[in-house]
Order: sequence, then C-alpha cells, then structure tokens
Amino acid sequence: MRVLLIGANGYLGRFVADRLLADPAVQLTALGRGDDADVRFDLASGSPGALTRFLDAVHPGVVINCAGATRGGARELTRHNTVAVATVCEALRRSGCGARLVQIGCGAEYGPSQPGSSTAEDAVPRPGGPYGVSKLAATELVLGSGLDAVVLRVFSPAGPGTPAGSPLGRLAEALRRAMQSGDGELKLGGLGVQRDFIDVRDVARAVHAASLSAAQGVINIGSGRAVRLRDAAAVLARVAGYGGTLHELDGPPGPMRASIGHPRTEGDHGAPVAYPYPDGCGSWQQADVRTARDRLGWRPRINLEESLADIWMEAACRI
Repeated sequence: MRVLLIGANGYLGRFVADRLLADPAVQLTALGRGDDADVRFDLASGSPGALTRFLDAVHPGVVINCAGATRGGARELTRHNTVAVATVCEALRRSGCGARLVQIGCGAEYGPSQPGSSTAEDAVPRPGGPYGVSKLAATELVLGSGLDAVVLRVFSPAGPGTPAGSPLGRLAEALRRAMQSGDGELKLGGLGVQRDFIDVRDVARAVHAASLSAAQGVINIGSGRAVRLRDAAAVLARVAGYGGTLHELDGPPGPMRASIGHPRTEGDHGAPVAYPYPDGCGSWQQADVRTARDRLGWRPRINLEESLADIWMEAACRI
C-alpha cells in the first residue's frame, strides 16, 4: 500500500510515520514544509494544481493529513487548518489516483459539553474558540468533498513528545523547575478541568487502522474517560518522585491560571492572571469511543500513567 503522509514531522505525525514504517506492506512518502520531508510542499500556500500533479506521479492509495496548527490567531489557524485541507480535497478530486483520505480532526470541534456526558459523533459541534472553528471547517470540507474519506476526531493527546506549552507539558516543566530548585511546595492553578487524554501511540494505531478500513464520516479517538487535571498532576508528581506538596490555587471554575505550574518564591503573594483553557471546551470533555471500536476494531491500550511517565522522562532530561 502506497501512503502519502502530510505533516510527518508534527507531534502526531511522527508517531503515525513510525507506525506506518513498521508495516512492511506500506510504502511511505512524507510531504511537508521541512527539509527532511521526501517532498517539500506548503499546503497553506501551495496550489491544488501542483499537489494534483504530485499525486498523479506518486499515485498513493491513501493520503493521511496530520498537518495543521494549534496556536496562533484566527487568520493563521484558518490558513493552516482550513485552507490547507481545502487544497488537499481539491487536489484529490482533480487527481486520477482515487486515494482514500484520512483527516486528523480534534475534540475541540465539539466545544463545551455537559459534565458527566460522553460526546458521540452525532453531537452538534459548537467549538469554543478559533482553533476548534478552523478544524471544524476542515472537517466539513472533507465530509462534503465526495471523497472516500474519514475524519478522526482526536481528543487530548498525551505521551512522549507532548509539547511543552500544553497543559500536561507545563505541569511537567513546573515539576522539573521545583525539583531543580529544591522547592518543597508547588503552586498549581486551573486543575479543575477534566479532559479525555489519549496516548499518541494509540492515536497512531487508530490512524493506521483507519487507513486500512472502509469507514467513512467522523470517528472519535479518545480513552472514553475524563480525568481531572489535578489527578493527572498527582500521578505526574508520583512518577517524578517529587516529595514536596502540590498546593492548588483557588480560582473560579473554567479558567486556568497564568502558569499551570508556579513554584513558590519569596514575596509571591499576588494571584496570577487567569486565562482560558486553550481548547475552548470548558470544564469537561469525554469521548464516546464506541464507533472506533465497532468500525475500526480499535481500543486504547496505553494508560495515562504510562503516558505521564514518558512525558516526565523527557522533561527530566532537561534538568
């Protein structure tokens, strides 16, 4: 099977590439903006015609799109998450390769949900920020393209390679700083939110399964279990061997504090400035993952403790 992977150097794309390379039946070609891509191409600025010519030359059976942006203003997010996907869809429509498209969406497309509920694929999406809006627009483009396509809505990825700017990445960095300075108390804010964390290696398995399946439409990829961020912080502290005290800052429900990890310093009495949890999904999010089980034969295998241990291992190497 000839597979074209877009965004192979990204957080999710690296693990998808590793998973595909381990399959001897897959012949992988990576397309991206970096010098180490097999083919350099910028989806946000490249033309559908140029991409079509490449598709006709390579003739992949599957195109997997892991490219996109998670940070930036509305214009930048639209360019990298929506316009780029429009380019992929138009190029595939023009091409004679007949490739299947596996698009990586995100749980932020759903927006806030009722605490205690599980969000299924038929939920009406109401994204709470520009990132979710840009990804939802991409999903609608894919679903309306007429292509053989599936969108995997990935909830909160975790595990090795977790970006330092993500909530779990900031927790690990805060612990690293506290242990490095010998601080016996670590002040943390914004830990009341609950998210459905899923290991990136399980995400890669889902992408692999989707590329081999005939499933179409939207499929949630998550653990099926919401975890409070304060519980994740406690597990992370345990696997890190942190012997100090985790002190949770008081604050209103919903927003996070200015730094999810804030080591105590002398004279530090002011409350940090609040800002929203970055995905725009409010205080609760939990995926209904029955469709992934039924249509892809996929279940998560890696528990959150293992994911957090890998996040800590990478953070500890910066000591």
